[in-house]
Amino acid sequence: MQSAMFLAVHHDCGSMDKSSGSSPKSEEKREKMKRTLLKDWKARLSYFLQHSSSPEKSKTTGKKSKQQTYIRPSPEEAQLWSEAFDELLASKYGLAAFRAFLKSEFCEENIEFWLACEDFKKTKSPQKLSSKAKKIYTDFIEKEAPKEINIDFQTKTLIAQNIQEATSGCFATAQKRVYSLMENNSYPRFLESAFYQDLCKKPQIAEEAHAT
Repeated sequence: MQSAMFLAVHHDCGSMDKSSGSSPKSEEKREKMKRTLLKDWKARLSYFLQHSSSPEKSKTTGKKSKQQTYIRPSPEEAQLWSEAFDELLASKYGLAAFRAFLKSEFCEENIEFWLACEDFKKTKSPQKLSSKAKKIYTDFIEKEAPKEINIDFQTKTLIAQNIQEATSGCFATAQKRVYSLMENNSYPRFLESAFYQDLCKKPQIAEEAHAT
C-alpha cells in the first residue's frame, strides 16, 4: 500500500510538471507533493536502518545488544555514491536508502538476493553452506519463488545442479547478472530520485552563512 502511494505521488509529480504552468498555486502543490514524497522516503529509510543488522548478530544472547545509530551523511559523502555503484553499497546509510528505493519500485528482490549471496560467500561451515544454498534457491531462484529474480532458464538449471554439492560459488553467475541489472537500471534512477537529491543538498543556513 505504501509503495503504491509512493508511485502514485511520483507519477502525479511527473504529470503535473508537464501540464501545469508556473503559477504560485501549482508551485505550492508541487512543493507539497515533494515534501510528502521525502517524508515517505525518510520513514522507509528509518525502517531499513533499524532492520539492517544481520540475522546472525540479532540471535546472540547473554550480551547487551548495542543499538546502532546511523548519522545522516554529509552532502559530500552522499555525492560520493554517484561516483560508483560500489561506493553506494559500501555505505550502510546508502545501502538502506537504495533498498528503500528498490522497494518503491517493487524490485527489492534484487538487492535482497545480492545481500543473501554476500552473506552466503562468507559461510565457512559446509552444513550451513548447504542449508543456506537451499534457502536462497527456494526464496529467489525456483519457478514462482516468493522473491523470484529475473535470470535465464539456463542459469537457473545450473544453480539447481550446483546446490546439490554447495560451494561458495553456487550463485556467482546469477549474482553478477543481478548486480549488473541494478547498476545499469535502478542505480541511475536512484541518483535522480528526490530523496538522493535532498541528501546532496547543502543546508540552506550553511549556504547563507557562506554567502555573507
